[in-house]
Amino acid sequence: MKDAQGEPAYGRTNWRRFAVAVGVPTVAAGALVVGLAHGAFAASLVLSGEEFKISADRLEAPDGFVQYSGAYANGKDATKPLGAAISGIKHANLYNLCQSVHPKGSPFSLVIRAGRDDRHPAQADDMIIGMSDLSGEAVFKGIEIGKDASTVTKGGDKAKGAAGTFAQEADSVTITGLHQTAYYTQASTFTLTGLSLKLNTDWANKAPDECY
Repeated sequence: MKDAQGEPAYGRTNWRRFAVAVGVPTVAAGALVVGLAHGAFAASLVLSGEEFKISADRLEAPDGFVQYSGAYANGKDATKPLGAAISGIKHANLYNLCQSVHPKGSPFSLVIRAGRDDRHPAQADDMIIGMSDLSGEAVFKGIEIGKDASTVTKGGDKAKGAAGTFAQEADSVTITGLHQTAYYTQASTFTLTGLSLKLNTDWANKAPDECY
């Protein structure tokens, strides 16, 4: 992140605190209604409510990044929408990508890995991520904080929030040591080089295989 004088500012970013700051937990239901009315969320999109973990040695978004608050319809409990901090990324390079899910009460965990060769990272275009937590060392360039979420443009055409809600956007961002807990991810193209998928069913004798 750059400071007011344009100098880079470095630090550990916790997006759970960001989500709290923009009011996700307290206005999730209202945000869902407003978002549907303004076309910010697909009315037919209902999520499982299961969180999954994502990690990467490094995420590079050289072509634009946006962040805003929102909510998703919850298939587990329609009365409790899933409040989320939503990120939009035009293009992402993900080095040593890992994605894991261990459903509550389930006897298995599923782990996907890709992009372990630094010359061939995993790549995604027009990526949108709905998350509850993100941490890592982040460096933003050309960042603007406090914009109306309906006016942001740097994360792609679909990465917009409801009018009158808080957002920030940047020309680019690099996050090292990425740890993220998410409800939802979408991308127009997702290229997983060196794809490996593993189903772990021996969780009774050892901890589930997860990204972190």
